[in-house]
Amino acid sequence: MSEMAEKEITPATPSHFIRNIIREDLKAGKNDGRVHTRFPPEPNGYLHIGHAKSICLNFGMAEEFGGKCNLRFDDTNPEKEEVEYVESIKEDVRWLGFDWEDREYYASDYFDRLYEFAIELIKNGKAYVDHLTPEQIREYRGTLTEPGKNSPYRDRTVEENLYLFEKMKRGEFEEGECVLRAKIDMASPNINMRDPALYRIKKAHHHRTGDKWVVYPMYDFAHALSDAIEHITHSLCTLEFEDHRPLYNWCIENVSAPSRPVQIEFARLNLSYTVLSKRKLLQLVREKHVEGWNDPRMPTISGFRRRGYTPESIRDFSDRIGVAKKDSIVDLSLLEFCLREDLNKRAQRCMAVLRPLKVVIENYPGDKVEILDAVNNPEDPSMGVRKVPFAREIYIERGDFMEDPPKKFFRLYPGNEVRLRYAYFITCKEVIKDENGEIVELRCTYDPASRGGNSPDGRKVRGTIHWVSAAHAVDAEVRLYDNLFLKEDPDDVEEGKTFLDYINPNSLEIVYAKAEPMLGNAKPGDNFQFERMGYFVADRKNYTSEKPVFNRSVTLRDTWAKISKK
Repeated sequence: MSEMAEKEITPATPSHFIRNIIREDLKAGKNDGRVHTRFPPEPNGYLHIGHAKSICLNFGMAEEFGGKCNLRFDDTNPEKEEVEYVESIKEDVRWLGFDWEDREYYASDYFDRLYEFAIELIKNGKAYVDHLTPEQIREYRGTLTEPGKNSPYRDRTVEENLYLFEKMKRGEFEEGECVLRAKIDMASPNINMRDPALYRIKKAHHHRTGDKWVVYPMYDFAHALSDAIEHITHSLCTLEFEDHRPLYNWCIENVSAPSRPVQIEFARLNLSYTVLSKRKLLQLVREKHVEGWNDPRMPTISGFRRRGYTPESIRDFSDRIGVAKKDSIVDLSLLEFCLREDLNKRAQRCMAVLRPLKVVIENYPGDKVEILDAVNNPEDPSMGVRKVPFAREIYIERGDFMEDPPKKFFRLYPGNEVRLRYAYFITCKEVIKDENGEIVELRCTYDPASRGGNSPDGRKVRGTIHWVSAAHAVDAEVRLYDNLFLKEDPDDVEEGKTFLDYINPNSLEIVYAKAEPMLGNAKPGDNFQFERMGYFVADRKNYTSEKPVFNRSVTLRDTWAKISKK
């Protein structure tokens, strides 16, 4: 066992069942003390938050035990695969903080070897070419309560099967005309073992192998043997593959595989108010319910990145939800809590008024501009202070004023005094309205002795509001995102409906804000806390200094404040 492995299997490390399995394997000296995992995405879409959990688990276990983790693309379905998806997957894994070094592999790297494994099965009488139609294969397979029946082509000779499989490879059959099937047991209680297909015909151009192949291995066959070729020790899969484990083992045990990986299943991530089906996510994109895979409302990793989530917050979330053996739905608010925890420590504070209301401070000199100090982050004094201009005309949040307020409204109203953050106390003296009766301006006075927001005589001012100087404000487009779906479980559809019927029509609101001057110098991807308003990010796609665009990452409301870290 390696020194690193010995160090890492101490009881000090928090436990889950996969970690415990690996610890026991290392103690028993299995795999010569090696831990080798893999993350095997299909390049047929962008990765989502569920994949992030798998990435963190596979790379995390390898890292923890001094092992290795491969990145392997399961590119066995050429009709649905694109180079764009490959590049996005690599970007996502790197962004999460993981490195596969020189171990970037593709199932297509092994097409020749996989074909030879199929030949080996045929020669050993364990695979045959079947000419049943897809409909007949389903009919012959049986049901969960009734056994299947053998195909009339099941007893073809080895020579005939070799000949027919070669014809399949040469493209002499049409798609769907025949498949190569494993010869296992049509009466097996596990329906996956009832002579599953190993190869099918696909006359499609492959993004890496071009037109070399017209037969492609099925997922179960390619996945198991790719693991074996790469000498994977622990093949970590989600629970839907639990019933496929006997087939995984059968494929490895019945050919001259170079190693014997072990498949271990864990519960997939299901997130409230979210769909994680690639098919449904692709439908959202193609039907333009969202602006693309990286729309900040999408649960894709690129969507979360554009929304302002940090890799640290997603890794923290993955740690907190743990690794379970039973599927469940995780509350989205836990993910939001993890982001708040991270951004609270790192995000630059600033002031931005999302729904501006003009305020004129009548007793403040019209030609005077003061430069005030504002704290950049109270959680991190090393971030220092910034300079904020203050002048006679400012903007405040429209919601911070009420002409006829209810009890316990401590913000601005006629005759009331409030504190302007970092500035002065002001008192509302007059309300200006337009011809429609809409409030367009407030006339106020200020107390010159209250500079810095300090009480000069000990009087109590209960309300503190943010503001920006009208003359110095930056005009910014601010996108306020909410859940894409109104229903906690959009996959649980009522009769006659689809998941699309639960889309939130108000999942995006665009407002035009007035912001501190420093926000005009932000860089795409920079995180901020707009004081009192939430956490925001300079949009990675649309932000320019001429037109600043900010996305709301998460509100300041913290429903998980009492959760303690595991």
